[in-house]
Amino acid sequence: MSARPVRILAAVSTLCLSGAYLIAQLVGAGTLVQTLFGIPYTQAIVLVGTLMVIYVTFGGMVATTWIQIIKASLLMLTALAMTLLVIGRFGLSADCLIGAASKTQADPDRYLQPGRLLPDGISAVGLGLAFALGPAGLPHVLMRFFTVKDAQTARRSLSSATAIIALFQLMVIVLGYAAAALVRPEGLVGGPNMAVLHLAQALGGDTLLGLTAAVTFATILAVVSGLTLAAASAVSQDLYKNVWQHGVATETEELRISRLSTVLLGAAAIYTAILFQHQNVGFLATLPLVMAASVNSPTLLLTMYWRGLTTRGAVAGAMTGLVLSVGLIVLSKKVWVEVLGHGHPVFPYEYPTLFSLGAAVLIAVLVSITDRTPRAQLERKAFAAQFRDSELGRGTAP
Repeated sequence: MSARPVRILAAVSTLCLSGAYLIAQLVGAGTLVQTLFGIPYTQAIVLVGTLMVIYVTFGGMVATTWIQIIKASLLMLTALAMTLLVIGRFGLSADCLIGAASKTQADPDRYLQPGRLLPDGISAVGLGLAFALGPAGLPHVLMRFFTVKDAQTARRSLSSATAIIALFQLMVIVLGYAAAALVRPEGLVGGPNMAVLHLAQALGGDTLLGLTAAVTFATILAVVSGLTLAAASAVSQDLYKNVWQHGVATETEELRISRLSTVLLGAAAIYTAILFQHQNVGFLATLPLVMAASVNSPTLLLTMYWRGLTTRGAVAGAMTGLVLSVGLIVLSKKVWVEVLGHGHPVFPYEYPTLFSLGAAVLIAVLVSITDRTPRAQLERKAFAAQFRDSELGRGTAP
């Protein structure tokens, strides 16, 4: 199998994943600016999107890396400060915090039962799979493995990042119950997407509110810059240089195509974010996790742990996951009914990860098993050395 289909699929999947995540971040940024400054939502989206395009176009990888380092540090410190304030108010008792949150609900008993977020078990399983497998397949996460000097550094970075993310997710649980206890949903400026800002004001007044808003905006800017950079690189490297120009292109041409891609992607993301104004940011941010769990994660897992995977199988599985995840998301209630205005959803579940991920793995395995090409035989034989190096943390620089 030639490299052209692989590069095309990689570029398309990166564009889809980056675009979905960009929309979620822009909706959150637009709502944030609208809440803080009273600017109409559409104007806020255009303002933030334009800033994103300018920043990525002229800043590049170095600027993106530094803002991600700074925002990650500030985000952890702010979340830690808010968590400590919550503990200071409710103590170390989880019962006290959860009890205070449940008392604010019209039906306290129903509040403590599972299933409030998702209407059915299939969607719940799909959401769990998306959170478990999706982050490792996101474009702006994957591209970071190409910024370290060797495999051992990549492993250490991954271990540190996993620990930090786990700690942050634990703090999010505490802050979520605190928001339910301290923030009243009636007349909430900015809607539920801005609950964390209102919680910051309830805990620390206008000072903590301003700090949290600044950190939130920096976080959004860092994420969108990384996503836009990944998408632009996919267009300039995979599509333009290696597909359209057959590997022959100057750095000046690649830079020009990358900047043009940034502008076009930014414009498309701004327009789509305006359409998704009233959607919950949490739902929008989960969609790219569903896509990543269905496209990139199966390939990564099978490559690491199954000796029978071939290039044909990986491409077929990833393509299946991409088509199914995007298609079923569009046909679900959140998009087909609430955004596109149809009467009934074609796909009955909110998160299709169970179906798209399962189909991707199945197709990848079946195609790999039936692949009898000479290249497939060489790939199967190379698995043992690859697995040994991955377990020992050896390998050449990415």
